[in-house]
Amino acid sequence: MLMARAEADELEHFGYRPDALAAAADYVIDTIRHAYPTLDIPYHARWRHFVVDGRDRWAVLANRCSDVDRDEIARIRIDLAVTSVLLDAGAGADWRYRDSVSGRELARSEGLAIASFDMFAGGTFSADPDRPLRADAEALESVSDSDLAKGFQAGPDNPLVGIEGRASLVRQLGRALRGNPEHFGAAQPRIGNLFDYLQARANGGSLPAVDILTSVLTGLGEIWPGRVELDDINLGDVWRHPAAAADDVTDGLVPFHKLSQWLTYSLIEPLEEAGLTVSGLDALTGLAEYRNGGLFLDTGVLVPKHQAVIEQAHRPGDVVIVEWRALTIALLDRLAVDVRTKLGLDDKAFPLAKVLEGGSWGAGRRIAAERRPDGAPPIRLESDGTVF
Repeated sequence: MLMARAEADELEHFGYRPDALAAAADYVIDTIRHAYPTLDIPYHARWRHFVVDGRDRWAVLANRCSDVDRDEIARIRIDLAVTSVLLDAGAGADWRYRDSVSGRELARSEGLAIASFDMFAGGTFSADPDRPLRADAEALESVSDSDLAKGFQAGPDNPLVGIEGRASLVRQLGRALRGNPEHFGAAQPRIGNLFDYLQARANGGSLPAVDILTSVLTGLGEIWPGRVELDDINLGDVWRHPAAAADDVTDGLVPFHKLSQWLTYSLIEPLEEAGLTVSGLDALTGLAEYRNGGLFLDTGVLVPKHQAVIEQAHRPGDVVIVEWRALTIALLDRLAVDVRTKLGLDDKAFPLAKVLEGGSWGAGRRIAAERRPDGAPPIRLESDGTVF
């Protein structure tokens, strides 16, 4: 609906320039060929951020699990993926994490990934000292603001956006595990038990991606800060825009579920390595976050209609941000078609999860670095640490 309004030039905050989309696709393809010259592209997932200077931290950690069976490896990977993804919301431009392995200072998603990885590997999220590589309800419920600040090396001289919101999210995650024994187990609730729940629902070893997302939304939906509710159900990453018309209680609502969908993408590899086949990847959408959205602004596909879009800072629920994110979702589908056509590939060989990784996210980050010294997005966001 918002894309149709954009095409008719009826939106308040953004104009749409369809003639710029081809150049945006060329820019993405150039980014793909530099990063993945053979076009052997993995899924867009948290696992990519665990590789620093060619060293795969998960592979190193997995070597500590040589005596662990395949199913338990899947549980460990799901424990790690969920905690890391849910701690990934935007860090802000000033925060850095000093990585003890590479000696580098890492920022934004890469820094958040390694910081959360180090916390997981150190047993922060496990209540069992003999089994540190797990994330269980007891440990998650006890994580304090100061625990998280210490783990992320955050403080007055190294400010991380939304520390309190992130810590609250982790504690809510622990409570959600206890409140959903069907997904996470009754005796010792643990994130990784989601593997057993999904494995039991696979049909002949095949599991639709939408079933993974449904499990994430129903099992973890209550962790999000209270926003829009329907029938006493917290909808999470769902916001209001007057152009999203419906003749029922969903009138005005636009769903994104950015972190939940990225988490779903990040669960695919552990599930497939455990022997399941995940089908229907393109039933998921692209991700409504500032790298993908910034790509369309920085390449001129979207044009701000007034200076306040760029000059002012905006909250996730502001109409301008909802509008931007909705257009990002719609345009990613169109961008994917152009990229596939230019590469001579179809959606099975090159699903949206690979377009994102190859891809639009990397291109958005690359062009941001070219346009702005700090690589910040073109629109300033006020995040509470639970959205982007």
